[in-house]
Amino acid sequence: MSKTALVCGAGGFIGTHLVRRLKRDGFWVRGVDLKFPEFSESEADDFIIADLRDPGNVSAIVDRRFDEVYQLAADMGGAGYIFTGEHDAAIMHNSATINLNVLESCKNRAIKRIFYSSSACIYPEHNQTDPNDPFTREDSAYPANPDSDYGWEKLFSERLYMAYNRNYGMHCRIARYHNIFGPEGTWTGGREKAPAAICRKVAMAGDGQPVEVWGDGLQTRTFLYIDECIEGTLRLARSSVDIPLNIGSDEMVSINKLVGMVMKVAGKANPIRNIPGPTGVRGRTSHNDLIEQRLGWRPSEPLMKGLQPTYAWIEAQVAKVRGRNQRPAVAATNGASPLAAAREHAAT
Repeated sequence: MSKTALVCGAGGFIGTHLVRRLKRDGFWVRGVDLKFPEFSESEADDFIIADLRDPGNVSAIVDRRFDEVYQLAADMGGAGYIFTGEHDAAIMHNSATINLNVLESCKNRAIKRIFYSSSACIYPEHNQTDPNDPFTREDSAYPANPDSDYGWEKLFSERLYMAYNRNYGMHCRIARYHNIFGPEGTWTGGREKAPAAICRKVAMAGDGQPVEVWGDGLQTRTFLYIDECIEGTLRLARSSVDIPLNIGSDEMVSINKLVGMVMKVAGKANPIRNIPGPTGVRGRTSHNDLIEQRLGWRPSEPLMKGLQPTYAWIEAQVAKVRGRNQRPAVAATNGASPLAAAREHAAT
């Protein structure tokens, strides 16, 4: 009999890829989200459209003792969404409510193995002021001082999952994701992450047209390709590690350098224009000594290798939208086109 898995947030970027991998590994998979995957049909055996903020919905969805539960569902987005301050209450309320509901329903079904996707945003802002030497080792999370309410909610929920481990004998596993990217991720509209936003901007840029970057572009990050994210997720979920671990790359680059790498993939040489905009912390990397020590594995693929298929996919999306917008038979709509929206809400 096949093992069973529940993926909460299965309509999102990471969830779509996780469902695909679980199916390849022989699992029967139920996916749940507010929406179906945007760019491909879900491979889940059963996909339920439901709001996980409703405890009745969650109780009905968790109708059996799943072998594995993956809780990826959250109210989230890129810098253009989480750093403006305009969405803080919704982010904290929605995500915390989902985690409370999922954990309680799993406890009631005697489900032991739950994976929770936390974030590098939990790390203290004061440890990430130097773009050349940020400190994000797992044990540096306290004294706590995340740079956003999104990070505060993630930190609270980490403690929630660990409390259920202690009090109810559950085996919750927690990953602190660091900027996951790849094909089939959000690439426009304001919730996209930096690699997708940069790929879109480069793909849209004409000859000599500047590529806009928020801030001075010297802020640093690491970016992990989706395939390695899924591999790390499954290794951690099935392990005995009961403390949070980073899942991210340690190849740190500035945002300006990221733009240059994408332009190299695209075969372009456009100038960069630095403009005001939310940037988050000055530097962030993934310290990976602990994951290698505890799991015998760490991400190793170079950033450029992941940027190549990601840019090709986003370039194709841009071409599709341009093709639709250029059809003479299509009347103008009341809303802006996706590309127009992208120009207004690019998150870098």
